[in-house]
Amino acid sequence: MTDDVRARLEAILLIVEEPQSLVSLAAAVGSPVPAVRQAIEALVDDYDGRSGGPVRGFELREVGGGWRLYVREEHDDLVSEFVGGQAPSRLSQAALETLAVIAYKQPVTRSQVASIRAVNVDSVVRTLLARGLITELFTDAETGAINYGTTDALLEHLGINSLDELPHISPLLDGAEDVGSVDGFDERTRR
Repeated sequence: MTDDVRARLEAILLIVEEPQSLVSLAAAVGSPVPAVRQAIEALVDDYDGRSGGPVRGFELREVGGGWRLYVREEHDDLVSEFVGGQAPSRLSQAALETLAVIAYKQPVTRSQVASIRAVNVDSVVRTLLARGLITELFTDAETGAINYGTTDALLEHLGINSLDELPHISPLLDGAEDVGSVDGFDERTRR
C-alpha cells in the first residue's frame, strides 16, 4: 500500500502550485495521515538519494506547513536560463479572453471568470500565472476563493502605464453601443 500512496502523492505533488498540508494530501489520495507522513518521508529520502538512488534535480520540501516539489537550489540558474531563453509563445484565444476578463474585472475569482466565459478556466489561469501576467491578490476570508489581478508585466507587454489606458469595452462589442453592462463588464468602471 505504501508504494501506491507514494505514487498517488507524486501525481498530486506534480500539479500543486502551493504547499499542501499532510491533511489535505491525505484527503486527496484517500489515505490516513500517518500513511501519508510515512510516504512523504520515503519520497524525501528517495529524492535526496538516501535510499540508494541518485540525488534528483528536484526536492520535496516542507514550507509554510505544507509540502511541495521544488527545483534544487544548485539548479536554479540552469532552470532560470532555460525558462528565460524559451521563445515566447503566443497566448491562445482562451488565454487572451481570460486575461481580458481578469484585466477588466479585477479583483476576480476563477469561478467568476468561468461564469463570464461559460467554460472552465483552471488551466488557463495556471498558464497566465506561470507567465507572470496575472497574480493572486488575496484570498476571500469567507469563501476561501483566490482573487486574481494583472501584473506590471502585462502592462509592459501591452505598452501601457496603467489599466486606465485599456480601451472602453462597449465599442468593441457588436451592438453594445447603448449598453452599460455587457456579459459582466460594467462600462462605467471598466474593471
